[in-house]
Amino acid sequence: MLGTAEAELHKEPGMPIVDLMRLTRFATVAWLAALTSSASLVVIADPAAAETAIRFTLDRRVDGPAAPFFLAIDAGYFKAEGLDVTIEAATGGSPEAIKRLATGGADMGVADINLLIRYRDGNGAPVKAVFIVFDKPCSAIIGRKSHGIAAPKDLEGKKLGAPAAEEAFAQWPIFAKLNGIDAGKVMVENIGLPVSEPMLAAGEVDAITGCSFTSYVDLKDRGVPPDDLAMLPFADYGLALYGDAIMVAPSFAAERPDAVQGFLRAYVKALKETLRDPARAIDAMLRRADGARKEVELERLRLAIHDNIVTAAVKAAGFGGIDSERFAEAIDQIALAYRFRAKDKAAAVFDPAFLPAATERKVRETASR
Repeated sequence: MLGTAEAELHKEPGMPIVDLMRLTRFATVAWLAALTSSASLVVIADPAAAETAIRFTLDRRVDGPAAPFFLAIDAGYFKAEGLDVTIEAATGGSPEAIKRLATGGADMGVADINLLIRYRDGNGAPVKAVFIVFDKPCSAIIGRKSHGIAAPKDLEGKKLGAPAAEEAFAQWPIFAKLNGIDAGKVMVENIGLPVSEPMLAAGEVDAITGCSFTSYVDLKDRGVPPDDLAMLPFADYGLALYGDAIMVAPSFAAERPDAVQGFLRAYVKALKETLRDPARAIDAMLRRADGARKEVELERLRLAIHDNIVTAAVKAAGFGGIDSERFAEAIDQIALAYRFRAKDKAAAVFDPAFLPAATERKVRETASR
């Protein structure tokens, strides 16, 4: 928590009682002069007063892939940077997280960068993305092989459950165009996010749009045989998009750039520690998620590390940054399903100025257990 500056200042009327017999004449005169000088007053501040409070929002419930943020708290990495970080979940996904950042409800957060691109283009507040968390988005089609789903074209003539609030649904038209799917032949049913996985498990739809590591683990937990799940990650079928990114509210970025930089340094330390020991990171997460099961969230975290976080591109270039050519291609792909007002300004959504040094962001170890 933020500390309060304290000062040991005594403003007693008259002469304070001292043992003048213990002072030389010269020392006594110097002491009296110092007592009357305002410049001699020393305020001793509580070190905690230097801490900066950061309200951080997730873009989903507390789950395995969010573990590095909580590990950074428990391991003292944020505190070492002079930060007091509190974390809040978001049941409304990335739209809720971005709205919090745009309206003052959070200082920093994590959300889908593709949604932020569209939000800013639509005259939204200039929220900045400052660190890529998912080099590949978790957006995917999750289908049932027993319903004839094995490849993108198999969706024609099938029923697709598509929660409108889920980031993957916004990317579905791009996926369809890049993979030659006649979208008019797909029966898209707009369903609520909480019921999408139960409906797929019950066979009420043939496939859903969703997040790969979330749906795969949850559907297995609901009793769907893993070998009946057809996972079609958008990143494996032509989409150049990035995924979740750490973002910062405009006012906070302007007023406390040092705090943003400190947050990212602490996060990178926690991320590297998560790769070395995922189980420790999950323990930090579990302390904030009542009812969560370690084996389930550990599997979810390991899937995210393998498929979305530690990619070939990240191994080559390090965590957090973007490739400008790939980002330009991603923006072109977004334009396949979204009409920009100012497409030429879209790349400004990512600000690399806050990134830790490239040497700090290098991948040195992958998850070992």
